[in-house]
Amino acid sequence: MIEILTDAELDRARASGALVGTILESLKNRTRVGTNLLEIDRWAQKMIADANAESCYVDYAPSFGRGPFGHYICTSVNDAVLHGLPRDYALADGDLLTLDIAVSKNGIAADSAISFIVGKSRPAESTALIDATERALAAGIAAAGPGQRIGDISHAIGSVLSEAGYPINTEFGGHGIGSTMHQDPHITNTGQPGRGYQLRSGLLLALEPWIMVDTDALVTDADGWTLRSATGCRTAHSEHTIAITASGAEVLTVAR
Repeated sequence: MIEILTDAELDRARASGALVGTILESLKNRTRVGTNLLEIDRWAQKMIADANAESCYVDYAPSFGRGPFGHYICTSVNDAVLHGLPRDYALADGDLLTLDIAVSKNGIAADSAISFIVGKSRPAESTALIDATERALAAGIAAAGPGQRIGDISHAIGSVLSEAGYPINTEFGGHGIGSTMHQDPHITNTGQPGRGYQLRSGLLLALEPWIMVDTDALVTDADGWTLRSATGCRTAHSEHTIAITASGAEVLTVAR
């Protein structure tokens, strides 16, 4: 299903996006060396409840996971890149942490992810990974607008990632979003310009470039959810929900 939102629904999407952006900003600011992943999950749960919103994750049970997910945020550390199930782990200096959260408020969902390094250490490899995903996300957003096509976004993202020297996995990528978290169209992180669905005002998209240092292959953790790099290399993931409007692409998942 591809859903086109009305102006009133877009206003609700802006509220959902601002909430997601605020939650992620708060969680990043509170995370320290020694913070437990389960503690981050509890913080997310409280912020969602305090906002009278709903988690898109806690009851989520797709075919690719061992559902229901049972937690409020994905916490992926180092070689984990997607769907990281929160666990009893205290973060160490230099850990690369990805937080990914989706929340629905007033019937409209928003989805976003950030990667950052915990503590004072700044490993060059991790810094480069994060930078590449953030630049690729910015390129994807810049390529989105009414009349453009999904392939234009995929090509823009993939060009940045490829030029940075990273392999690209196309199994998981961006997606449509709206009254539900995951909708069509699927947005791969590489592709051909001028191909695919033509963008229209009122369309919400979650763009999410993610990469691994030296592989495009994933393995699933014993928890049935967490996806890790097949080689054990480090990973990074950046995501925003955007709205296609008459003037271009509006980023929704930023704190306001």
